[in-house]
Amino acid sequence: MSCEEVLKLVFPILDGTDLAACMVVCKQWRDIARDDYFWKCVCAKKWPSICKRPNPPTVTYYKLYQTFYKRQHQRTLLPPRLSFDDLEFFIDIWAEDKLIFSEVVPGPVLQTGIKIPPTGISDMLKFHLEGPEYKMILPVEPRFTVPWSQTMSVSVLVGRKDSNKVACIINKSLFDYIDRSAYRALAFDYLDFSPNYPFISGIRAWISLLFMDDGNDGVMDVFGIEMDFCDAANSKEEVLWLLDMLDWK
Repeated sequence: MSCEEVLKLVFPILDGTDLAACMVVCKQWRDIARDDYFWKCVCAKKWPSICKRPNPPTVTYYKLYQTFYKRQHQRTLLPPRLSFDDLEFFIDIWAEDKLIFSEVVPGPVLQTGIKIPPTGISDMLKFHLEGPEYKMILPVEPRFTVPWSQTMSVSVLVGRKDSNKVACIINKSLFDYIDRSAYRALAFDYLDFSPNYPFISGIRAWISLLFMDDGNDGVMDVFGIEMDFCDAANSKEEVLWLLDMLDWK
């Protein structure tokens, strides 16, 4: 029996809080748990008569449950156990075999990001930086330049100040995709989760070099580093839940 088949057997017997918690585990779980059949099962337990109507509600059962639940509890998930104040990130970047960037970055610095984009960046990148999506960005000061022709790689570890444990996010991955129209060079690696979460897999950590054209052909001028977990986490709380499930050593 596949993992998806197991989930489809388990989800109908969960209550709303547990089903909502499953939605932040990974993209696969979230996509499956969005099936309105599971939320109809939840609503049928809390308000059986609502499911006896000959015509379905004008909104989904998920929205119906979410609306009434928020009125009672104001939130569907417990706050994450971790805080960005508890974390520090160790970022190392190489061009060929030469180390060109190496920093210990406190968690709150990634939260602050880039308030004012530097002048001279492309409109597409400026639109990305000013967009409403959740972002974790480190301004690079001073900037560094890298020739297009050089092979670049990156490693990212994260440490917990509360326990002195460390987990690996990205392990010497290559920046093998450079989007010259968006002025971003991207690398990724798959996250390594604790054995306590055997069904979680296939979630990638992405890291991007944000650069601008410095006027020299074939050279990128890097002014920022962005990290995200867009496969499964699109908010601060979801990122912290995800980091808490890593295989900490």
